[in-house]
Amino acid sequence: MYTRGSVAVDIGESTSVPSTKSTSLWRRWKRTTAFQKKLIILGVCILLMFLYVYNSQIEENGVGVRAAKKNSQKLKIKNQVNNPDDSESEIVLPALVKLGEDKQKALNDLEKRIEEDINKLQRPVRRGPPKIIPRKKDENSKDAENVIQMVKADLDQGVDNPGNGDEHEPVKVKEEKKPAVVNLAAKYPMPEWKPLHSELYNERQRYVVDMFQHAWKGYKNTAWGHDHSHPISHRYDDWFGVGLTLLDALDTMYIMGLKTEYTEAREWIATKLSFDVNVDVNLFECTIRVLGSMLSAFHLTGDMLYKERAIDIGERLMPALSRSVSAVPYSDVNLHTHNVHAPKWGPDSTVSEVTTIQMEFRDLSFITGNPKYKDAVDRVTAHVKGLSGKKNGLVPMWINANTGLFRPGGTFTVGARADSYYEYLLKQWVQTGQTEQHLLNAYLEAVDGIEQHLVGQSVPSGYTYVGELLGGVTPSAKMDHLVCFLPGTLALGSTLFSKTHPRQAAEHMQLAQDLCQTCYQMYANTPTGLSPEITYFNVNNGIKGDLIVKPLDRHNLLRPETVESLFYMWRITKDAKYREWGWNIAQAFEKYTKVSGGGYSSIKNVMDPNNTNPMDKMESFFLGETLKYLFLLFSDDDSFVSLNKWVFNTEAHPLPIKESASVS
Repeated sequence: MYTRGSVAVDIGESTSVPSTKSTSLWRRWKRTTAFQKKLIILGVCILLMFLYVYNSQIEENGVGVRAAKKNSQKLKIKNQVNNPDDSESEIVLPALVKLGEDKQKALNDLEKRIEEDINKLQRPVRRGPPKIIPRKKDENSKDAENVIQMVKADLDQGVDNPGNGDEHEPVKVKEEKKPAVVNLAAKYPMPEWKPLHSELYNERQRYVVDMFQHAWKGYKNTAWGHDHSHPISHRYDDWFGVGLTLLDALDTMYIMGLKTEYTEAREWIATKLSFDVNVDVNLFECTIRVLGSMLSAFHLTGDMLYKERAIDIGERLMPALSRSVSAVPYSDVNLHTHNVHAPKWGPDSTVSEVTTIQMEFRDLSFITGNPKYKDAVDRVTAHVKGLSGKKNGLVPMWINANTGLFRPGGTFTVGARADSYYEYLLKQWVQTGQTEQHLLNAYLEAVDGIEQHLVGQSVPSGYTYVGELLGGVTPSAKMDHLVCFLPGTLALGSTLFSKTHPRQAAEHMQLAQDLCQTCYQMYANTPTGLSPEITYFNVNNGIKGDLIVKPLDRHNLLRPETVESLFYMWRITKDAKYREWGWNIAQAFEKYTKVSGGGYSSIKNVMDPNNTNPMDKMESFFLGETLKYLFLLFSDDDSFVSLNKWVFNTEAHPLPIKESASVS
């Protein structure tokens, strides 16, 4: 018997290998009870956990020491940068200092751009075209030399800060497949030229005609056949790719009697224009500018070319209405594929986008005898009429094409995103011979809501303004320039229902006069005599001045709304002050927005006549609306484009007044 420890081992004679330590431990483990085994395992687990926690604390302490050292080094470097004269500070590392400055500058620039982008989204600016294309130069010209000479010429003529420096850099454009063009020149030869009137221009009309011809020159030189001109940098952009400025200006040329300009524009429409472009267009903007232009040109001239073009673009826009899952049309439609969708930045459309297409599509039904266009937009009108969420006739500014409902908590405004809803309530009633009473009722209710909730007076002069209800509840003394269409609409309506609604007619006319005075003050109270995009009104005693213009709202986009109202106010009241106000505005446009080589430019700063900072963009509505209304304002003949025969769409394209709403 061989004994190892307390365990006896019987070694037989045949055993030649002695017992090992591991064998002994294994035998001991086998002889332990189950309870003993559990205790041993538990002890081992506790020991392992203790070792793990202890090791983690050691590592954390090490990291903390290293981090403390790094922070200490950073602090020393920062102190050296901030206190370069401190003799006890650490040695400066130039590369690290430069890196810190660059990072700080980048952060500041990023914050500034974010702030500007947020304000742009909040500002009532119509959608801008994304693609800017340089005008082709002559073969022997040099881009840099041309730009230098162009900028020098503009500065010599008083154009301050022509554009931004980076705007003059050439832009590489990917070649795109051009749409097929159907040449209609042979099918529709130009009819005999018959101007609307044979009277000679008066002095002020001649002044406006000269402005138009200068604007047209800028468009021809830099953007012929394209959507918008950038007259300072001699470039153009294509928003829809259909020659937007040319189309918008067409009836203005005809009304002004400009045969040469009109003829060359018609030639382009007959031989070069194609609506078969693979691009998403905004239903509202394309309807009021393109369809409205073709319809107006057809009615003014009787030229069948424009009727065919109107039917073409109308059919391409119809899917936005017909493919909607609700009665509310989609905001965007592709003119080639007919695909439709809501705005890319969100699910909701603006109310003005879906309720300011009715006049044009109704007129398309009237000239074709096909009721489908009118039925489609009348369905939208009926749907919006029955929606809940209004406030005494006022509508929220957002609506969803998928649900067909207003966005809850929307702002009530007569400015951007809702303005022309109210305009078209009245004008649809006018368009169909004042026969659709439900439209007039909705308009009267809406104006009552405006008077109850949005109208206020400034301090100390008591200027009447139309503000907003933010979120539907909070009053704001903010007024867009876009609101300045309202005096003209109020005045027009007051003359038409004065016998049936005498109280409302008198109230509307008084509001029109007061509000028109305010709109002119938005021009007269700036150093340039041009209105900012947005004005706030002082409502607190103790603060000097009635009008407040914030830095980001100082731009002027050559908008027409005020001169539009001046035209209506002159025609209806015959008060000469409205023509004088219009004359002052026309001269301010000429002085501060004119580009020497041709064209006019929006400006960024109406508050500094020495630094207007041109934006290098001429909007199509400057030729289509602003100059047209100025020309008509100075006309001495009220029968010329008479308000008894014509009703203007929201882009100033006149459409004929019918006797009823029937489609024959």
